Amino acid sequence: MKIYFHLSVEEFTNSYVVVNENPAVKQAIIIDPGKISPDIIQQIEDGGYNLTTVLITHNHYNHVRGLTTLRKIYSPQVYAADYDIVGTKAIVLNGDGKLTLAGLPISYFSVPGHSFDSMVYKIGNVLFTGDTVTSGIIGETTSQYSKKLLCDNIREKIFSQTDDTVIMPGHGPPTTVGAEKLYNLDMHPTDSEGRQG
Repeated sequence: MKIYFHLSVEEFTNSYVVVNENPAVKQAIIIDPGKISPDIIQQIEDGGYNLTTVLITHNHYNHVRGLTTLRKIYSPQVYAADYDIVGTKAIVLNGDGKLTLAGLPISYFSVPGHSFDSMVYKIGNVLFTGDTVTSGIIGETTSQYSKKLLCDNIREKIFSQTDDTVIMPGHGPPTTVGAEKLYNLDMHPTDSEGRQG
């Protein structure tokens, strides 16, 4: 397995191409197709990969708008917690579970809070978190209830992974579970005197 990172500078969103290099498979997955650049298409074509799957972490337009372009070129299956992704009917994922896609075992976790449909995908030792967790912070929420829900889900489903598990977020640089346990500001609020709680 190889993972390729692509940044859309227009939206400052991350997209990832995950490939199974096994000659008997040669398939690719795209996670959060925010913008499909010529580099992404060339990477798939030059590598001789069959794009079989798109995984959506959450249905926010800046993370999914490239799906329209992708579907003009390829016919991937789309997996998400929301049925309608920019006019594409997705295979709906509920709760937590496991799949095998592009010959790779994939775990998925429902982590609502930033959005009702937020999903995290684990492939190998890598978590693709969308906007659930970004280096040093959590995703924006609309209420204290949503924030508590998100923090509880992060503790249960993300912080339960090994410290060396890599986090590939929807925005910003990669991080690790261990680093977020220690330094994530939203997961370690301070009281009025500046002490960590």
